[in-house]
Amino acid sequence: MSALDVGLLTTTVLLAALVLVGLFTGLRALRRLTATSTTADNSDFVAEKDRQEQSLAALRTAADEATSTADVAKSEVAMARAEVAAAKAEASAARAEARRVLDAARTEADTVLERAHRQAEADADQVRAAARRSGEREVALLASTIKEQASEVERRAQRMDERERLHTEEVERLAERDRRLAAASAELAAREAALAERETALTEAEEQRRRELERIAGLTAEAARSELVEAVEGQAKREAAILIRDIESDARATAEQRARHIVVDAIQRVASEQTAESVVSVLHLPGDEMKGRIIGREGRNIRAFESVTGVNLIIDDTPEAVLLSCFDPVRREIGRLTLEKLVLDGRIHPHRIEEVFDTARHEVERLCLRAAEDALVEVGITEMHPELVTLLGRLRYRTSYGQNVLKHLVETAHIAGIMAAELRLDATTIKRGAFLHDIGKALTHEVEGSHALIGADLARKYGESEEVVHAIEAHHNEVPPQTIEAVLTQASDACSGGRPGARRESLEAYVRRLERIEEIAGQKAGVEKVFAMQAGREIRVMVRPEEVDEIGAAVLARDVAKQIEEELTYPGQIRVTVVRESRATEIAR
Repeated sequence: MSALDVGLLTTTVLLAALVLVGLFTGLRALRRLTATSTTADNSDFVAEKDRQEQSLAALRTAADEATSTADVAKSEVAMARAEVAAAKAEASAARAEARRVLDAARTEADTVLERAHRQAEADADQVRAAARRSGEREVALLASTIKEQASEVERRAQRMDERERLHTEEVERLAERDRRLAAASAELAAREAALAERETALTEAEEQRRRELERIAGLTAEAARSELVEAVEGQAKREAAILIRDIESDARATAEQRARHIVVDAIQRVASEQTAESVVSVLHLPGDEMKGRIIGREGRNIRAFESVTGVNLIIDDTPEAVLLSCFDPVRREIGRLTLEKLVLDGRIHPHRIEEVFDTARHEVERLCLRAAEDALVEVGITEMHPELVTLLGRLRYRTSYGQNVLKHLVETAHIAGIMAAELRLDATTIKRGAFLHDIGKALTHEVEGSHALIGADLARKYGESEEVVHAIEAHHNEVPPQTIEAVLTQASDACSGGRPGARRESLEAYVRRLERIEEIAGQKAGVEKVFAMQAGREIRVMVRPEEVDEIGAAVLARDVAKQIEEELTYPGQIRVTVVRESRATEIAR
């Protein structure tokens, strides 16, 4: 019997007992009422009887409810018993199924176990066979290793025996050599003694001969040697000067006219506009009241302008003008254009300065790119890397000694092309090297080093040929020139820079250079006067004819030119002319 059955039975028994107790209580109360009916009042009796009847009715109702509840409980017990029976049937079926599944599982497990045993035995056989083969291979390998080691030990023993034999022979040779050296040392000692005796005798004979010569010549040995050296040196200088003069005359006869023709023709066929080098730009204003607007309240506008553009703005007492100062010419031009647009617009405040600066920067970049493309078209060069074109455009605002660098590149390329054509060489490569030789100046504000080496690195980085790269790096002799392209690039650069009027220099440097030229020439012996002419491109040296002869004048000109080349830096070339004038004066009475 399940726990549910026990619970239902207990509930039914308790309800039946409760009903019986209620019935028993009601009957006892009814008897008491009947016994006391004579003594009680009729009204009280009726009321009590009604209450008893009501209680009896209630008890009957309770008994009926208990009976119905007991019936419901019995029906539920019956249902529960049916469910329990069904559950028992299902449990029996489940047990049978479980026994069947368990039997099948045991059968399958036995099959798998048997198969596993067979597989394990097969694997064990394979492993044993593999182990046997591996062991055999290991044994064979160890045997071969032992044989090799034995042979190596034998070879080492043979080498050691051979080395010991050689060492013994070497010891014997060294002993023999020591014996020979000892004999040679003894012999050399004897010879040294004999040579010392002969040297003493020769010294005495030489001293006697020198005294005899001094007695006969009336001069000491030092005086005679000095006179001989001076005579030989003077004769050598004269012969060298004559030879140099003859060689130079022959070279001039064949090469000077041709070279002058090529250079002059190249220079005459190129015309370039030049601008003055400066680190300051001037912007004219419509009125002086604009200066206050440029400065702004408490100087905020001028501080914002200098911070954004990187250009120093100088506002002084100059009427209706301000100065823009910056070492970078491109940045200075962007600043000038920005300030010009702000003045024309009239709205000057920090935010507006940034907007106009961006516009001016893009405009200057477009102008630079356009200038580079025009220069390439003018020179006739195509297929150049875009980064090199951009750097060339920046040279539009870069000057060197007053000469615009981009125009200098165009002029140099034209001169190099003309020279190449005259010499029947490849003009394309030579023009390309000459046109790019100063490309490094576009980055001299940003990268340390010589502009020639910087330009060579840029050209090599952006795919230029080695001939062009070498021409760029060698045009100022940082690298010795090795090709005809490099030599012609140097020559065309010198022609463009040395052309009269092409470049200018500061007054102080110009005066110092002239003074140093005159000082170099004036220090030479026999010089009377020195004149620097043609803006320092020619120097005339007046000498005293009684001290300097014709050959000496040629030597003096060469010495002055050589010293100027070594000590001074100058564009183009300097001609040194030595003037020796003989005058004869007589008075007629």
